[in-house]
Amino acid sequence: MKKLLFAFFTTLSLSLPAQETIWHSADNLPLLGKAIDDSSAALRYQRLPDSLQNIVKRDGLFYLGKHSAGMALRFASDSPFISVKWHSIFKALMNHQTPTGTRGLDLYTLMPDGTWTFVNSARPDVNSHNTSARVISNMDPELREYLLYLPLYDGIDSIFIGTSPEAVFSQPNVSIPSHDKPIIMYGTSLLQGGCANRPGMAHTNILARRLNREVINLGFSGNGQLDLEIADIIAAVPDPGLIVLDCVPNVNVEQIDTLLVPFFEIIHKAHPDVPVLFVEDPYFPHLRFDNYARNQVYTLNALWKKHFDQLAAKYDDLHYLPADHIMGTDNEATVDGLHFTDLGFMRYADLLEPIIRRIALK
Repeated sequence: MKKLLFAFFTTLSLSLPAQETIWHSADNLPLLGKAIDDSSAALRYQRLPDSLQNIVKRDGLFYLGKHSAGMALRFASDSPFISVKWHSIFKALMNHQTPTGTRGLDLYTLMPDGTWTFVNSARPDVNSHNTSARVISNMDPELREYLLYLPLYDGIDSIFIGTSPEAVFSQPNVSIPSHDKPIIMYGTSLLQGGCANRPGMAHTNILARRLNREVINLGFSGNGQLDLEIADIIAAVPDPGLIVLDCVPNVNVEQIDTLLVPFFEIIHKAHPDVPVLFVEDPYFPHLRFDNYARNQVYTLNALWKKHFDQLAAKYDDLHYLPADHIMGTDNEATVDGLHFTDLGFMRYADLLEPIIRRIALK
């Protein structure tokens, strides 16, 4: 059977005509999902500016800031095929997330009805920092709008898009998702995208497509700890439409008590009229059985709610999402009891979408 399968795929590959590829640098394409367009940053696709490197107290936070989670490139082309090649900085691999989710790419195209649909993903070469991949072939040569998602748990320092030599390759013709009034989401590994099978399935990216609104992903795995430097980053984003604080899984009692209010007040001072949504720690599946973990989550959520109530008594347009139903009720939405599968991300996006529409897209 193995020989037959090998022969089949070999015959199939030999039957495909060789196609010359022209490579286009992505450096001048519109980039979605970056909080601050810092021209001094060493890497275009890093989420935190270089100026934070010697300021943040934990090296892990700046390292994660070099991951391109939530970022996407926009372009248009009528090429019958799309290829990509890119260089992964860290060659990251994890034992609970697919390499395609960790450091692969994800291509979507805009349909005539204004919705985005998945085309295909670009799987990384797990043995190398460099990958060259054909994403899609044999298409009708029609001009299409594309959205290319970047890796969730790795960084990239170069990316090129390949088309046929005669094809159009250009800036997008429509500004979708819109850059106006971006949604800023701050949190943990769940927000960064752990553990989506591919980048487009992180809930921040799902929401951006559904809402036609740029979403800035400031999720930092294990490091969503109310660092005031991140509040300064959020404060520097011009004219956001909504700020979501979703970091309870990474904080402790002392951090909530001492950092939440100053973190919020930095944001509020810069954006006094922007709604803020506070999100509780989810009820993870193992809490049904792990008494210590359950009590810990209940304690943190109660303290989070206490501080929220105090802030809501003082400031307007604050909103709260309790832990109920974030993951559903069947215990089947995680890969390891903590991090979302694609099912978990879809459920979370389904829950957040009407809330965001109600409070921020009026």
